[in-house]
Amino acid sequence: MIGRLLLWLVLGLIAWWMLRPRKAAPPPAAGRAPAPGPAGAAPEAMVDCAHCGLHFPASEAVRDGTRLFCCAAHRDAEPRRAE
Repeated sequence: MIGRLLLWLVLGLIAWWMLRPRKAAPPPAAGRAPAPGPAGAAPEAMVDCAHCGLHFPASEAVRDGTRLFCCAAHRDAEPRRAE
């Protein structure tokens, strides 16, 4: 008798715990600007590799004339064009 009562009590507590409303995160303060990123960090232009189409930062590009590649191996794999 007591075993069944304890079982139902435990099951009821588990159900209550799973179904109880969760506390939502507090809304951001009004009039407050979001935290700035690192100082001097400006968005960087992104380019596509002429060989594989990978999208990557322009500062990492390997150039062959006007064409841009993600690595030297892809630059070397492309046939050379007279530009």
